[in-house]
Amino acid sequence: MTFAGKLADAYRETGATDALVERRMRPSDPLTRSAARFSLLNDMIVSRGDKSDWDLLHELHYKADGTPFAPHFYKTTLYGETIGVTVTGTPKGLLKERHVAFPRLKPKSGDNKLINTHRYHFLNQNFRVISRHVFDTRFRGISCGYRMLNLVARMEGLPFMEIQSSMSKFNHFAQKAGFRFVAPMNSNKFDKGVLFFLEHFDASPQDYEGVVAELSSKEGLEREKLLAACRHFYFHNSALERTGAKRHNGHSTIDLMSDRVLIKNLQQMTLASPMYGVFLNPDAGTPLPTEIPLTAFDSQPPTEKFHDL
Repeated sequence: MTFAGKLADAYRETGATDALVERRMRPSDPLTRSAARFSLLNDMIVSRGDKSDWDLLHELHYKADGTPFAPHFYKTTLYGETIGVTVTGTPKGLLKERHVAFPRLKPKSGDNKLINTHRYHFLNQNFRVISRHVFDTRFRGISCGYRMLNLVARMEGLPFMEIQSSMSKFNHFAQKAGFRFVAPMNSNKFDKGVLFFLEHFDASPQDYEGVVAELSSKEGLEREKLLAACRHFYFHNSALERTGAKRHNGHSTIDLMSDRVLIKNLQQMTLASPMYGVFLNPDAGTPLPTEIPLTAFDSQPPTEKFHDL
């Protein structure tokens, strides 16, 4: 049976045969006005998922490729169909924004190997990070996203859940979920990166198409020299390319990048300033059900302990 058919059957059982979706009008009296509510929220369930759930929706996310290290997958389902996915991962070992929120975790001069090792163990035992978060386009704009984000942060069971999101500057979905943010900070490579672009391109550093077009307009040796300079600068300044297994591959992965991907990564390294937020889990250490209705979010304020699950 199709998804639409399942919806129709479910609503016929409740006697609601005129329409699949109930629309509630707001009262005209501002003192009694309540927010509009999508009626199917009551039937959406958050639970642990797997990579197959991410594979269903990953193309709707701007980071469609790859998953974080040691991922945990969560899904929101409606009558058995996966309509939303959140992926969490292990936190970065060093993060300047985290050091603002948690100054005692900031490395200090004189720290030895034992202290640094213990810091990483502490992070892995107490922190997770939201790596991917996406909903089917049919269910956007109806307040599913921040509800799921809050429930996933609780269900992980650790004291802290982090998020780094540029979108949080414009869409306060994570703030609604109870995440608290530090002030936006420029990339560590902002000054060096902007100087590199200004020295090698006439186009503005943030003009992606302009930079790519300028690179494409070069010919022969001039183009090869400019590409080599971009690859060299990116390799020697990208923490992503100089950590883990990639560190042993030298320029090999960068040499395989297309011109457009290389410029995109250079701009990302230079100009990105995602906001850092953290959720203090009030249910840390408390066993929670493996399946939680999405509307459980509404039973208490976002940062208070669950009531009556």
